Amino acid sequence: MAAPSACADHTASFLGLESGSLPPRIGGRRKRLNRNKKKTWKRHCQAQDVEEFLEDVRLQERTAGGLVAEKSDDSLFFVDTRNEEKDLKLNKGKQKPLRIDLILQPDSKILPPKDILAHQIPNSKKLKRQKELQKRLEKRGIVPRKQRLLQARLHRPFTKSKTLTNNQPDRDFYDIWGDANPLDSALAGKDSWFLEQTKKRAVERPSRLNLKPSPLPAVEVIASGGSYNPSFQSHQALLLQAHEAELKRLKQEERLERQLSFPTVDKAPTKESAFQELCQGLLEESEEEEDVIEQQEKNGVEAEGTAVPQAAAAAAGEKKTERQRKREKEARALTLKLQAEKAVKQKQQELFQLRSIKTEVKHREEELSQRKVKRAEKRKAQAARTRRLGKLKYEAPDTEVQLSEELTGSLRTLKPEGSILKDRFKSFQKRNLIEPRERAKFKRKYKLKYTEKRAFREVTI
Repeated sequence: MAAPSACADHTASFLGLESGSLPPRIGGRRKRLNRNKKKTWKRHCQAQDVEEFLEDVRLQERTAGGLVAEKSDDSLFFVDTRNEEKDLKLNKGKQKPLRIDLILQPDSKILPPKDILAHQIPNSKKLKRQKELQKRLEKRGIVPRKQRLLQARLHRPFTKSKTLTNNQPDRDFYDIWGDANPLDSALAGKDSWFLEQTKKRAVERPSRLNLKPSPLPAVEVIASGGSYNPSFQSHQALLLQAHEAELKRLKQEERLERQLSFPTVDKAPTKESAFQELCQGLLEESEEEEDVIEQQEKNGVEAEGTAVPQAAAAAAGEKKTERQRKREKEARALTLKLQAEKAVKQKQQELFQLRSIKTEVKHREEELSQRKVKRAEKRKAQAARTRRLGKLKYEAPDTEVQLSEELTGSLRTLKPEGSILKDRFKSFQKRNLIEPRERAKFKRKYKLKYTEKRAFREVTI
């Protein structure tokens, strides 16, 4: 019975590798762990102190070039006497250049060749003679021309030109693109080619920049029915306009629903209706083909009956006589003579029709003038309409109207309708300044993928 007690004493004195581990329970079975799994190492092996020690060693190797404990005191400390020259003398042998500085130093001991041209001064002899001459003139009291001009400039009275401000109501206005521009007075009389090449002449403003994209006003005045205190007739007219717009929208929605709705049981397609749709047009084409064949056969028989006498007549009179040719020639001359006489008579008759011709010309001119007016009106209406500038079509905003029970008759209790920002945005679209747009919708291209990180998994398990 001594063996079990000895085993129990040995297990009681054994401690785990963890810092806060307790001895296992006496008499209990020890937990068996699979040591060849990485998951078990991370859970049941605490190596934090070892990692901290290794990290400290690596830090010392990076900063100090080795372990600090193994270095001497002279390499770690230096004498500070509060005097830079004395410190350099005392610590001269201790300060060593860094390894990186030694690597960057050149290996060759031969000095690079001296750049002689860099130390040469161009025109040095000339400049030397000029300095000697200047010294001799100074001794004689002669001042060089350059210095005389500088002194005259310094002694000259300085008058600063006053700039004209923009808030002068009495100043004259002028058109910068017009002929009477005062800025062009300095360029008067100079060559046009010179002014064009030196870019001193203002560029002519294109005429298309003076045209507005739409003749519509920037701010449109609403109907009188939209007032805070409108008359009964104007308010009812505005309500009718909004009602018609709403009816039009409802009809369009119903038409779309009717077109896209699935047919009922009575109107659902059957096999017979599908077969009739497939055979539609085939029977009519066959009947038409039979009628065409019969018509061709009849025409062929008639052509054969008429072709025989013509061929016989052609075979009977192969060559015309001289008398027949003479008669044909006289007949052609007679027809030409009759046609000429008829043309002369017609011209004579037109002289008596001058009054009717004048009335026809007058009617034609009136018709052309009316067409011209209509074309101008049409062009004006097209200029006022909203053009399609982008892929979207302009949609007019809803009519801002209040119901009869919402009218207050006072500006203090008036309930505002619509938005100023939307009104200006729609006005820009209507006047062709910007293209119609719609709010961009965010659409995710790929589905979100959720992953569980390792740190979170360790906490949850």
